[in-house]
Amino acid sequence: GILKKIRLYLIKKLVPHLDDRRNYHQEFASSTSFHGVHNIVQTQSKTRKVLWLFVVMGCFAIVIWQICSRFIYYFTWPTTTTVVVQYVENVQFPAVTFCNLNRFQAHAVSNLKIIFFIWNIVSGVLHKFSMENKYSQELNDFLLGNQNFSIKDFTRKNGFYLNSSTLLECDFFGKPCYPQDFEHVFTEYGNCFTFNHNDLAARSVSLSGRGLHLLFDVQQEQFTDEPSLGYTDAGITFDIHSPRELPHFDGLGLLTPVGMHAQVAIRQLKSIIQEYPWGECKPDKKLRHHRIYSTNGCLQECKARYIQDWCGCLPFILPGNGTECDLLKHYNCVFPAVYDIEMKGLCTVGTHNSTCPAPCEETDYPTTVTYSRFGGENAIKYYSAKLNKTPEYIRQNLVSIDIKYHDLSYKITQQQKALTVSELLADVGGQLGLFCGASMITIIELLEYIFTNFCWMCIFLLLKAPEMPQWNNPSQNQPTHKEKKKGIQEC
Repeated sequence: GILKKIRLYLIKKLVPHLDDRRNYHQEFASSTSFHGVHNIVQTQSKTRKVLWLFVVMGCFAIVIWQICSRFIYYFTWPTTTTVVVQYVENVQFPAVTFCNLNRFQAHAVSNLKIIFFIWNIVSGVLHKFSMENKYSQELNDFLLGNQNFSIKDFTRKNGFYLNSSTLLECDFFGKPCYPQDFEHVFTEYGNCFTFNHNDLAARSVSLSGRGLHLLFDVQQEQFTDEPSLGYTDAGITFDIHSPRELPHFDGLGLLTPVGMHAQVAIRQLKSIIQEYPWGECKPDKKLRHHRIYSTNGCLQECKARYIQDWCGCLPFILPGNGTECDLLKHYNCVFPAVYDIEMKGLCTVGTHNSTCPAPCEETDYPTTVTYSRFGGENAIKYYSAKLNKTPEYIRQNLVSIDIKYHDLSYKITQQQKALTVSELLADVGGQLGLFCGASMITIIELLEYIFTNFCWMCIFLLLKAPEMPQWNNPSQNQPTHKEKKKGIQEC
């Protein structure tokens, strides 16, 4: 009964007459803003009808092809890179971390040569290091007799130090600086010292050609290292980095040998990377123990997290507040854990899906270093008399370093979206307007026309649905099959 009522309502109210449907199609074709359609309908000549039909269909096919190609190009997430050089009146000076290539005081390690191997085990969390079996028995004997030995305290006390005897001259932009202006930091070179650590406001340069001047005395007789481990040079190594980032040596540091004067010209380069999927960075990626995100800082925190979970302690050269690992933990757990982390790739870098993706914004300091021999005859005599040292000592121990900006400018390398949403819509609209004369109003007209015809089709299909069969009980006045059979038998 409900289906029958619906059929009657559709027939009376919604089903248009055949002439009305024809008039609707004719009116749409004549009045639509889709160019060329009215020429097909209104033209009386069949030749012109066919010609205009091919023109409209051809333009429509080109529009579909162009729009599809633009959408395919957009979803490949293309990018472009722009380079801008910005000149400024004041530029922030970077942080500079200095280390002595000879890490330990000679008197402290004269009877403790195993300390070099121990330090390489400890610093192995920062870079790869192959374990040498020839030291294993000696190391075990040392650990058994020195279970409370702290390599951190030993290095801080007996490593390279910075005072008036090792830092002979310090001048920043015409003003003197002192060892107290340097921040102590542990690296793979032991005790290192950072100038301009987290001090952006006070350390700025307003004139190019002036910057930081330093004169070191490396004191080769006082500090030593083991040549077999690769540190065969005498001098100062330094790394130029952002004041809010940690120094990253690992083959990236600059070296100045003794008896040399290094002129270091730096530039500031800012790199801006788009977020995923256009680029590889994650703007919401934060670090717990660093002010800004960097790949090196993320790697250190990743290693610290795994070592803390596996060993229950934390190496002192990694960031964090965990319990410091002793030598036994370093030898038996930390070093194998670092090897396992690298072999399994638990701390990866680079891509968006890696543990430590590329930073969205990064500041680097490309450098140009030139060297000259330190001091002429008069300079050697002057420093020899001032320090009460021989000229040979001056040539074998003094290192002069000048770090300055090449010019007061910085370069910005920015990764940008090659095709934005607005540009995509502009391309689509341009193709529609060029080949079909269509606009957003035309699209709405077509959608309305398609929706109206779809509704009519659904109504017609519903009216043509077969009727439900009726199952009625037999009437009481009509004889049943048994009564008919009985009547026949009686006859």
